[in-house]
Amino acid sequence: MKAAQWMGPKDIQLGTVPKPMLTAPKDAIVHITHCTICGSDLHMYNPDMKMAMEKGLILGHEAIGIVEEIGPEVKNLKPGDRVIILPVIACGDCFYCKNKEYSLCDKTNPSQDMEQLYGHRLSGIFGYSMLTGGYPGDQAEWCRVPNADLVCVKAPKNVPAKKLLGLCDVTPTAWHGNELAEVRKGDVVGVWGCGAVGLSIQRLALFRGAKKVYAIDKDPQRLALAEKYGSIPVDVSAHKNVADYILGIESHGLDRGIEASGFRSTNSVAHKVMRGIFIEGDSSDTVSAIIKATRKGGNIALIGDFFFTTNQFPIGALMEKAITLRGGQLYAQKYFPYLLDITVNNEYDPSFMFTHEDNFESISENYAKFNTHEVPGGLKVCLITEFGRTHPTE
Repeated sequence: MKAAQWMGPKDIQLGTVPKPMLTAPKDAIVHITHCTICGSDLHMYNPDMKMAMEKGLILGHEAIGIVEEIGPEVKNLKPGDRVIILPVIACGDCFYCKNKEYSLCDKTNPSQDMEQLYGHRLSGIFGYSMLTGGYPGDQAEWCRVPNADLVCVKAPKNVPAKKLLGLCDVTPTAWHGNELAEVRKGDVVGVWGCGAVGLSIQRLALFRGAKKVYAIDKDPQRLALAEKYGSIPVDVSAHKNVADYILGIESHGLDRGIEASGFRSTNSVAHKVMRGIFIEGDSSDTVSAIIKATRKGGNIALIGDFFFTTNQFPIGALMEKAITLRGGQLYAQKYFPYLLDITVNNEYDPSFMFTHEDNFESISENYAKFNTHEVPGGLKVCLITEFGRTHPTE
């Protein structure tokens, strides 16, 4: 089968690899129809995560498809079912899964490196480095899905593919950001980042009843999209200090601040230099601005992927202002069937994030375009496999 393989930094190749087989009784084999590239895939595409990569690893954790084969212990799926493959591989039985904290699963990630780094292992994730288990991803023509009853969401065949593809990761991640920040009706919310996840957080914050949502970014095209969808755009490049600017128009500050730009986002010379000479893994530029701009007693959520350590973190302001700071990978399974229901009922449409469409075979070129914000329309590409092109479902 064809699959997108990591061969080194900025080197994603469409290779030919063996088709996966059932290896455990709860597995399913899914024939992929559509997949996409995530902003967090760029951590592997760029050198940020090269120490945790293995040459040849199949990337990707956002895909939909048709179930082709199931193991003897799969109860809720059958061949021919259309499914959303969730990115988080959870067991369903451990302490964390029973508390619906699926990305904290104890049993699906064998990485001793992660355990040594953090003190604990988190869940397995498709195509997301050896730190998260080294699972082959779903930027491929087929994917083996462990614990398929929990990791797949059965979906109607008459729903447009882009809506379902948007539900794989981006929409539940955005909902998770709102949950961590405890966004409520009447809140004033600030979201740093206007990529697909940031824009989805903004739209879902308004969906939940937020009074105002500020969209903070420096990409004019993405800021225009944020304004189109109801947010108040704030151009980082136009303001020397974004936190001071926000406090100048919101005297109490933000009720909820959400970081969705990622650890690679740097604004100050100090952090650019520290990252450049490898004395810092993650930058605290945006987090520092969020802490300053958030009101006393407010909430902050970290959704951008932070992995390592940072310098000049304003721990004093965080503590003295009594701010609650939370982060973590999405509890994907927890938010279904609710997110599917509001999509099927046309209360929310996640397909907006796909501003371009292409054949899966062009994935290498699309990685390069995505990395430099050159995807037509400015957001994500929907990649269609040969099977998806010849077997349309909607």
